[in-house]
Amino acid sequence: MKTLQKKTVRERASQPLPNPVELSSLRQLINWIARPYEFMDECIETYGDTFTMHLFGFRPLVFFSDPQSIKALFSADAKQFDAGRGQDILRPLLGDNSVIVMDGARHQRERRLLMPPFHGAKVKSYGEVICEITSEIGDTWKPGEKILAGEKMPEITLEVILQTVFGLREGSRYRQLKIALLDWLSLTASPVSASVLFLKWLQKDLGPWSPWGKIVRKRQEVYALLQAEIEQRRADSVAEGDAAGDDVLSLMLLATDETGQSMTDAELKDELVTMLFAGLETTAIVLSWALYWVHKLPDVKDKLMAELNALPTDADPMAIASLPYLSAVASESLRIYPVAPITSPRIATEATTIGNHTFPAETFIAPAIYAVHHREDLYPDSQVFRPERFLDRQFSASEFIPFGGGSRRCIGYALAKLEINLVLATLLKQHSFRLATAEAVTPRRRGVVLATSNGVPLIVQS
Repeated sequence: MKTLQKKTVRERASQPLPNPVELSSLRQLINWIARPYEFMDECIETYGDTFTMHLFGFRPLVFFSDPQSIKALFSADAKQFDAGRGQDILRPLLGDNSVIVMDGARHQRERRLLMPPFHGAKVKSYGEVICEITSEIGDTWKPGEKILAGEKMPEITLEVILQTVFGLREGSRYRQLKIALLDWLSLTASPVSASVLFLKWLQKDLGPWSPWGKIVRKRQEVYALLQAEIEQRRADSVAEGDAAGDDVLSLMLLATDETGQSMTDAELKDELVTMLFAGLETTAIVLSWALYWVHKLPDVKDKLMAELNALPTDADPMAIASLPYLSAVASESLRIYPVAPITSPRIATEATTIGNHTFPAETFIAPAIYAVHHREDLYPDSQVFRPERFLDRQFSASEFIPFGGGSRRCIGYALAKLEINLVLATLLKQHSFRLATAEAVTPRRRGVVLATSNGVPLIVQS
């Protein structure tokens, strides 16, 4: 493995932030966009648990991979850190009213308004819908057909979002929104096109054919369709004030804060788009990885199929989702190549000490998901896909962090876990697959997330 040149102790001592990476800021940004996991491996080998990247165009960012430091960061008083400001890279896509880019009291209010549809019995009620959608889409695949998991999984996860979140199942607006959303996501699908998110000077609307112009216009199209759906939903509401449906949007339309204020249209649209970006590609990528590993490793597939085949044909979705080996396969898929390399960066609002380091106010700090998930003291042979590690022990909330942690933990994590387990189980019960190529699959930049390098081509065998 390539090792970065390390500074001398005297040189490091003069730096205000720990272990600055010894590359130009432009080369660091290029590495971060094109090969983030390899770059992080090199930094960890050179600098250890804590180091600082200086990405061109961004403030210096301190990376942590020590669970004790991450625990301290996750459990700190929310007033000590701003995390919304640390996600400004997403603001042009998600808008100013996304919970992801909010801080303080506004962030707390928005989380309270959004939490009910994503917890408890409400999440469980989505189980049957997820299984039905997966079966319907899977039924269109024929024996001998070659499919690309990287294309088919987003079809499933988009349909789940359209039905459970947006409450759309048919009609012209459903069809328009489905096409517009996929088109919008495709505009940052490659490492080159994703660069527009990291290089602010490229974010200029130079007309409908310019890269940023395309993003701006597709965003406007999506927001116009969402506005029409919100207005239609309000018009269809019954006189008592009940929303026309039990989907997330309907519940959001009814939600009020402690002062009795409901969400504005601008808030509703930004949060719906946030749910799209947070739940569509991320879940689809994990499913693609899971299908790859299951079919690359015969022992894993045999154990998983034995568990699935032991279920009664009328098994309840929640009984399926709670299967131990299925859950372990999903967790290991989330661990080995996490969709995001880091959690939400925190910005210190005051001088603060974490572990052996004291940071001044305005320091950007990020728990490194990938680095934590590849600590050999936690995950021996960390580059090996081994679901059994999640059966042998339970990892803490600072050791296994695919959904972030603390007050910034992903609101929809319970729904995401349910969806991953149920889609994977339904497809494997419905069809037999094999990998279409022996080519090794590696992580590849897709927007702000990391997807599979080849989309995982599969042959449907039965």
